[in-house]
Amino acid sequence: MLARFANQPLMIILMAIGAAAMLLPAAYGGATGELYEGRVFFYSAVLFGFLTSFVGLALAGGGRPGFANRHLLALLGLFVLLPLMLAVPFHQAVRTTSFFNAYVEMVSALTTTGATLFDDPARLSDTVHLWRALVGWLGGLFIWVGAIAILAPMALGGFEVRTRAQAAGGAGQGLSQIAKVADISTRIRSYGAALLPVYAALTGVLWLGLFLAGDPPFVAFCHAMSVMATSGISPVGGLDAGGAGYAGEAMVALFLFFAVSRLTFAREGQGKGIGPLLGDPEIRLALFLVIVVPGLLFLRHWAGAYDVEEEGNLVAGLAALWGSLFTVLSFLTTTGFESAAWTAARDWSGLQTPGLVLMGLALVGGGVATTAGGAKLLRVYALYKHGMREIDKLVHPHSVGGAGGEARHLRGRGAYMAWVFFMLMTLSVALVMMAFSLTGQDFETATVLTVAALTTTGPLASVASAEPISYVGLSDAAKLVLTGAMVMGRLETLAIVALLNPDAWRR
Repeated sequence: MLARFANQPLMIILMAIGAAAMLLPAAYGGATGELYEGRVFFYSAVLFGFLTSFVGLALAGGGRPGFANRHLLALLGLFVLLPLMLAVPFHQAVRTTSFFNAYVEMVSALTTTGATLFDDPARLSDTVHLWRALVGWLGGLFIWVGAIAILAPMALGGFEVRTRAQAAGGAGQGLSQIAKVADISTRIRSYGAALLPVYAALTGVLWLGLFLAGDPPFVAFCHAMSVMATSGISPVGGLDAGGAGYAGEAMVALFLFFAVSRLTFAREGQGKGIGPLLGDPEIRLALFLVIVVPGLLFLRHWAGAYDVEEEGNLVAGLAALWGSLFTVLSFLTTTGFESAAWTAARDWSGLQTPGLVLMGLALVGGGVATTAGGAKLLRVYALYKHGMREIDKLVHPHSVGGAGGEARHLRGRGAYMAWVFFMLMTLSVALVMMAFSLTGQDFETATVLTVAALTTTGPLASVASAEPISYVGLSDAAKLVLTGAMVMGRLETLAIVALLNPDAWRR
């Protein structure tokens, strides 16, 4: 039976997983006395379970489409169509919002953006909060599996920067052989079965750690799922309201490194010690940013504290340094959690931290084939190596770049593809900002909302501008633009180009 289920179209499998996931909040609502919400999720699970079964039976035995990008189309359906199903129990359980708002909330959760239309966490019941965090967690899992099983063979999602063999996920296929790659459906099943236990185990370990650090069990569970998915969803408004304190933030920072590089969980990074991890370009670049940017922010705050004669307050200074370290790592991985000491740093110096720094970190983003959004560290590294090589050629015009074929590819074809991506991303930013401006948003608001959506870092809206931006205050037209930008940011522009014109991308 499991084999027959695994042979169903990808969209049917995703619908079945979504329907089964509704049973968890149904059980939680029944156990905690939120009976109405529990019944809503249970009835929705039954309804969509039957609907998915009927559609699966109708499609059983039918032929599969033969075009190479059908799985990319399924990924697009995942972020556009599946939230329609996931929004039904959310809308019925909340009862005080429109279905369109529920749909936007589910798109935000599934794309791991974490932009919420409910500024007051008390407006939603714990059962609904659990559903938001669970949808975000599932979205992270789908992205994780999809990046390795679907985007890697098609040289997308950052894999286009690597060598051709690596881009194909070790299958020995190149960019010109997309149509001949081994069955992607088999890859999805195998990678899904391999990554799910790892993903769930890491979430469980973090849940236990946050609980021992002082978070209530429910809050710790939601925060653990949000950290692993880099969704930034919280049932209490952030980590600082959970109760785990700095110990909890330290554990979260440790687990955020799984969104920095795929070597932290991939087979090629296991059993070889810490050497391959320290040699990974994404980890090295992330460590550089996490050390240098907080250092500069700390010096800025220290200068402000000197002006108000607070520079001798060692405890406040260390808290300010930790707040900068944690928050920089959080926004670099597009999670969006703030440290409790982030506000303490401003209180210590009397200076505001420029939100442009956090926006820049979110634009850089996390690692390839992780749950993080943004431009990806590997693309930035490829452009950096290309720039260094060009400077060397100015000094020594007849020099020959070494370090092997992989390094030459990274500086050449890889840097070219990274540059193409950045040009497309710049164009996307301009178009989305224009769309927001047509809905009545001013320049600063349009800029923050665009970066937050395209990098899937929803919490940017509350910290990157002078005044916090509320998503609930947006018009329906602006929310529609926000939804499209979140899907575009999660799929990436290169994947959309490959979906619309696969022949050109294969060339």
